[in-house]
Amino acid sequence: MTRQLAFTGFMLILPLPAIPVFIGTNTHKDSGSKGIYRAEFDSATGGLSVPELAAEYQNPGFLALHPSLPVLYACGQPKIPFPDQSHSVAAFRIGTDHGLTWLADASSGGKGACHVAVDASGRTLAVANYGDGSFATLRLEEGGLPGELATLISNKGSGPNLPRQDGPHAHGVYFDRANQHLFMPDLGLDQVFVYRFDPGSSKLGECRPSIITAAGAGPRHLTFSADETSCYVLNELDNSILIAAHSAGEFKVLGTVPTLPGGFAGKSTSAEIEVHPNGRFVYASNRGHDSIAVYARDPGTGMLALLQHAPCGGKTPRHFKIDPTGKWLLCGNQASNTISVFPLDPNTGLLGLPGEPVPSPAPICLLFARGSE
Repeated sequence: MTRQLAFTGFMLILPLPAIPVFIGTNTHKDSGSKGIYRAEFDSATGGLSVPELAAEYQNPGFLALHPSLPVLYACGQPKIPFPDQSHSVAAFRIGTDHGLTWLADASSGGKGACHVAVDASGRTLAVANYGDGSFATLRLEEGGLPGELATLISNKGSGPNLPRQDGPHAHGVYFDRANQHLFMPDLGLDQVFVYRFDPGSSKLGECRPSIITAAGAGPRHLTFSADETSCYVLNELDNSILIAAHSAGEFKVLGTVPTLPGGFAGKSTSAEIEVHPNGRFVYASNRGHDSIAVYARDPGTGMLALLQHAPCGGKTPRHFKIDPTGKWLLCGNQASNTISVFPLDPNTGLLGLPGEPVPSPAPICLLFARGSE
């Protein structure tokens, strides 16, 4: 990978460094994984190195970066069990060589920690606990270390899609760019909860009107357009995307689109969703159909039109990430223990055929070390 600097009479060719990619994994006994892995990605060629272990940790599922410090966060299970058997959020320092050094972990406030996010000020970490349905905010101390719980909320209820909706199942946490709200999709309750957020105290305040999905839809993750006027909620259980207009924490549901092709009768659940950096396309993954659904996005209305179902190149596309150039999509195939790299045309939004899958133990989260958050 190179960049060119022109001077009078000659041209100097300088190498561009590869982009580190951190990989969260499932460390169950059959996966062969031991924690967080790191690979190097070449955005000029689409080449991805075989991942190497960066830090040992149990079930370091979802990952997030501190906005200003060289610190990476992972939800998982603590090195030393907490008395209440709660799960954890862990902090790792990112070295100049992009290696990881474990710093500390703290209780997530609940069980089954599955998703983390850091606010824009870098003083608060939020975590969703799928197992008991709770979610929490933690104060980040000096150096980005996770500290005490600031807020812990446990909702009640259930949904019609049993057994998956036998109770609340917090599945994601997202701060808005204004740093005034936290959004939390709950798969068990068919709602995206909206809470006011105080970055000064790291506490959550008033619960504002939720986004209500179809009964049994099972909202899992969400994403916004760059200007946050459009919100896209990925519903895991009914394989759909809810489209909503957004302004300052208020939402208006505009409609839904399916993530699966018509006539598909197999078992499948949706997993991840992302808006392309240019705002013109939206992508969602299907586990079972094992595909990436591609949509054109109307920048005026936010509505979506299906363009493509691209085979994911493996089994169970748990997570994917578009690289900072917008020209590649990396997909973590959990069940086949591989990562697929797709060429992506930023003009059409379409995905090309992936190259040879790269072996990677049970990938469930991909995170570029820079330019992705």
